[in-house]
Amino acid sequence: MPSLIQRLRALAPSREQLEANRSLRALAPYLANPKLWLWSRRGVASGVALGLFIGLLIPVAQILIAAAAAVILRVNLPIAAASTLVTNPLTFPPIYYAAYQLGVWVTGSSEAVTFSLTDPAALWGNLGAIGIPLFAGLGIAATGSALVSYVLISQAWAWRTAAKRHGART
Repeated sequence: MPSLIQRLRALAPSREQLEANRSLRALAPYLANPKLWLWSRRGVASGVALGLFIGLLIPVAQILIAAAAAVILRVNLPIAAASTLVTNPLTFPPIYYAAYQLGVWVTGSSEAVTFSLTDPAALWGNLGAIGIPLFAGLGIAATGSALVSYVLISQAWAWRTAAKRHGART
């Protein structure tokens, strides 16, 4: 049975496949860095952390932004792009509601927000009241999840490597 890493490698497009794509040919020099495709402890842990950070913090164009950041930071590009999918149409409402509640708690905001779709001025006013707690909560959630995921993946990888080495010695 293939390991999780082997299954992920099979799903991810290779560097050669992306370079062969006509619409991505101009990006080939940026995609040629081997660190972007390396399935190492640091590359995978950093890619997940980056993808979660961007996926939670930025509501639009997450995959594109994560891919560009992965190129700049030289972390695993397919993992960074895939990790942004933590926010999708099913998870978006509960994540943003929880982030808003976290932001209300942190900022001490106690404004009651009511929505009226018939009054555009009230809608914009409510969006302003929601903004600060929501962005505070999203920033905390994005940073926290990135740090926790990096540590957990890095430690799990190190534990798994040590277990394999220990098993090979006996």
